[in-house]
Order: sequence, then C-alpha cells, then structure tokens
Amino acid sequence: MTTFIYLSTNNNKINNKLTFIYKNLQYYYNPVMNVIADIVPEFMHFNFVDSANLILLLGFILILGAIGGRLFQKLKIPQVVGYIVIGIIIGQSGFQILSSQVITALDPINSLALSLIGFLIGAELKTSVIKKYGKQFTGILLFESIVPFVVVSIAVTLITFFVTKDFVLAICLGLILGAISAATAPAATTDVLKENRTRGPLTTTVLGIVAMDDAVALILYAITSSIASNLLGGQSLSLGTQLLTLAYDIFGSILMGCFIGFILSLLLKNIMNNEGRSLSFSLGFLFLSTGICALINLDNILCSMAIGFFLVNFAPAKIRAVFEFIEKYTPPIYVLFFVLVGAKLNIWNVTSFLGIIAIVYVLCRTIGKTIGAKIGAKLTKAPITVYKYLPYCLLSQAGVAIGLSIAAGQQFQDTIGSTIMLIVTATTFIVQIIGPICVKYGVTKAEECGLDITEDDIMKQCKLSDVQCGGIAICDKNSPAIILENESLPSLINSFGKNHNQNYVVKTEDNKLAGIITLEYLKETLLIMDFYEAMMAEDIMVPTEIFVTPEMPIPEVMNLFTEHDVDALPILDKEGNVLGVAEKTAIEHYLHAKILEVHQKLAMLG
Repeated sequence: MTTFIYLSTNNNKINNKLTFIYKNLQYYYNPVMNVIADIVPEFMHFNFVDSANLILLLGFILILGAIGGRLFQKLKIPQVVGYIVIGIIIGQSGFQILSSQVITALDPINSLALSLIGFLIGAELKTSVIKKYGKQFTGILLFESIVPFVVVSIAVTLITFFVTKDFVLAICLGLILGAISAATAPAATTDVLKENRTRGPLTTTVLGIVAMDDAVALILYAITSSIASNLLGGQSLSLGTQLLTLAYDIFGSILMGCFIGFILSLLLKNIMNNEGRSLSFSLGFLFLSTGICALINLDNILCSMAIGFFLVNFAPAKIRAVFEFIEKYTPPIYVLFFVLVGAKLNIWNVTSFLGIIAIVYVLCRTIGKTIGAKIGAKLTKAPITVYKYLPYCLLSQAGVAIGLSIAAGQQFQDTIGSTIMLIVTATTFIVQIIGPICVKYGVTKAEECGLDITEDDIMKQCKLSDVQCGGIAICDKNSPAIILENESLPSLINSFGKNHNQNYVVKTEDNKLAGIITLEYLKETLLIMDFYEAMMAEDIMVPTEIFVTPEMPIPEVMNLFTEHDVDALPILDKEGNVLGVAEKTAIEHYLHAKILEVHQKLAMLG
C-alpha cells in the first residue's frame, strides 16, 4: 500500500523537482561519505563487545557533545541544539561513526535520561502549584493537544487523498499522525529552562503541560489506531481492550512511582546529612524503577515523575535537597541523550512525497499548538505572558512521538507503518532544532530568564564594582568613606554620624592606602582617651596590607572577609590608588536587595 503512494505522484511537477534535488544531494553526498569512510581509522568502527571501546565511545560522545553545546551557546542558541547537531554529524545522517547497532545498544542511556527528566519535572508539581494552576493546566492541556490533533488529521487526510485518491488510507494516515502530533518532548524544553534559570507563570505552565500532554497523546493514539486497524482490515485489539491497556500503563506507572517514592523517603529520612549516600540511594531507586517499568511495560517517565511528585509533596521537607544532589549529576547524561537523539535521525531516507507530508505536519502541528494554547490560556484567564508565549514552548517533539511511530510501524507494517515512521523521524529532526530556539525566545520575551536564582547565584555573577550601598557604588573614588590621614578626629566622628558607612579607609596625600578605621575601633579609642581634639585619622587607623580590587568576584571578597576575620577591606585600583571601602554588611544588603527585586518581578508576572 505504501509503495503505490510514492508511485502515484510521479507525474506531479513538485514531486519531480524534489526528486531531482534529492538525487543530486545523494550524488554528491555518497562519494563524500565513501571517502570519509576510507579516511576514518579502524578504531572509530567500534566493536561494542569490547568494554574498552565502549568507554572510548562514551568519552568521545561526551567530549564532542560538550564542544557542540558550548559552540552553540556562544552563538546564543540553546546548547541542546548543539548536542543534537553533533549527533547528526556523527550518526546515521552524517559520517556514520555511530552505527545503528551501537545506537540501539546505547538505548538504556535514553531511558535513564528520560527517568531523570521525569523525576525533576515531578519535583516542580507541588500541590500548592496544582491548586493554584490546576484549572489553568487542564484547560490549556486539552486545547493544545486536541486542536493540533484535529488540524493535522484534516490537513494530512486531504493532501494524502488528493495524491492517492484512496480515502481509507488517507484518513488512517491523518488520524495516526494527528494523535502523534499532540505529544511534546519534555527533555529539550526543560533543558532550555534549566540553562536559562527561568522562573515564573510561563515556566510553571510549560513544566505542567509537557509533563502531562504525552498521556493525552497516548489516549488519542489508542483510539485512532483502533479505528485505523478496523478501516485497513488488519487484526487489532478492540478499543475497550486498548483503553484498559492504556489505563494500566498510566495508572500503573503512577502507583509504582508513588510506592517507590514512599520507600525512598523512608530511607532518605535519616541519611540526608550524607550527600553521597543520599545520591546513591536516589539514583539507585530511579534506575530500579526504570528497569521495572521496562520489565512490566509501564511508562518510565510517568513513574519517575510520580517519584519526584511524592518526595516533594509528602516526604519530610529536608528530603527535598535530594533534587539538588541529582541535578548536579544530570548534565553528562543529558549530553549523551541528545547526541544519541541526533545520531538516530536519518534525513536522507525521506522521499519527495514524505517530505511534503512532513512539512505539512510540522506547519499544521505548529498552527494547532498555537491556536490551542491561546484558546486554553484565554478561557482559563492565564497571565498575559502565558497567552502570548506558551506556543513557542510547545514545539519540541521526540521521545513519545518516536515511540508511537515505532508502535505504528509494527502495528501497520503492511500498510502505513513505514510511512509514519519516516515522517515522524523527519519532523523530529526539524522541531528538535527549531523547538529549543523557540523556547528560549518565549521565556526571554516573557522576562523569566535568570529569575530562578539564590543569593549564592547572584554572588557568583557579580563583581565588587557592581555593588552599591545607599545608591552609591562602593568603588566610587568620591565616596565619603575615604578620608585623608591628617583628617581630625572630631571631623571623622562627625562624618560617622552623617554617613551610612561603618568603616573608613585612610589615604595619603598622593591617594595611596595608609590604613583602615572601623567603628568598633573608634569606640574603643574614645573610651580610653580624655582628649581627642588634637588627634588625627593616622593616630587611630589600623595599617593593613590586605585589599580588594573592583574586578574581584564577590565570592573571593567574602572569602577574604572570612579568612582574615574582618568586616571591611580597602578597595584599590591597579595603580594602588584608593577607591573606597568594601563592607561585608553592605555587600550582604546589596545581595538581599537583588533577591527582593527578583521576588517583586515574579509577583508582577503573576
């Protein structure tokens, strides 16, 4: 059946043109690949039986993936795109350094990565968030899933019928692709959100939606595949049986995750002070859940998400630190996962007819997601940033979509199965490149980037020259905290009373460092001195050789305070000229004010 779809388009002018371009690409591509195959040394053709080559392979993937991610990050493109592009270059569409057998053998890494992603998404689904946004999530979820299903189904059906004149085949292809279009890939989306430290109503909505719309896609696929099987005359399970199987998959995964989460919470309760042991137990149970799901045909993403959901909502509060422990060790797994996603894609297997359907699928899915998300946001009275920018965050598609296409390939192997697999593969390539870029655009326009931060994060980003106290930069050479060594003591006391500084740096006539005066030392001086009118700053200052510079990162400055047990340090420029005084309390006040600004911005975003 699939064969005659391709043959029936031979007289189509667009098809002829696309076929001509495709053949020319192959004409130039194949010789290049042959030359590269001759040049690439034998050790690149990995024998997967050899454990040494396995380690070499993993190191090779990690290093190339990290380089690709960094290069794309420099170009202001999400790093996940770099990982996927590296995978495409070394995989089936590129130099074929990774063979299909090796990629298949590394599938467990994909399962582990998806489990980690599900676990961390579950941590975001706090009951307080669900109570606040539950109605909004449900409304948006239904529309952003159902509308693309309808739009893609109708468009693909019409185009396929126009080409093949076979209504049954056209409607079956349309229904299956429509169901698959409802799914959104959480991996690439959450990676961009983490990379940009986003926080706000849009981020919360995106995490909630991508965590749940795969379940809607599974339900739609169960219904449409049953209809398609009956229309195409194939043997299939009844709709009722398929729905029971689906219920087992969804609810069984959730129950399994909650049970494992309960056991894990009991174990973690008494060992949270040991980060290594907590991490070992947590990863161990996550990997255990992944293996159990594979054995009894449950969904590992839903299961791991339920584990995270249980721990964040029903376990003791101190256990929640385990999410930070695990998040520290996820980047290498993510690099491997996305490189392998790119390596699986074979963009040269797409014929002209499939290319047209793939383009229509991407366009109609994008239109459907956009319309559906906007309708859902409007009806549920979501914040304006969610209404405007949520569609940009729902374009990525990978794991569940590919899984459903494989299921369709097996279920409809004699009819539309291979067609569906090739179309989903081709479109995955497109949306996995474009999707993360759109996510970054959406959260940037929504002004949610950089809001998921703590005082420690701000400290790491700041230099001493960024700090202000009382609206004045502490590195300002005209600061009232700078006095001459011949300044009289009464004048100094008067200055202490007028200004907010509790520490003063003393300079010489040629603007060099002489010493430092603290409020505490001044108090001690006044207690033991009966006459102080004739005294000057140089008489009570403490000489110091320790100083800081404007370009010094805040963490280094705070370390100097701790190391030398002081609360203030003079600030000097490269030539040794006095610029001001760095006070520990002033820096802490500045960091706290920055956190308050973030909280105020979050409150304004809704």
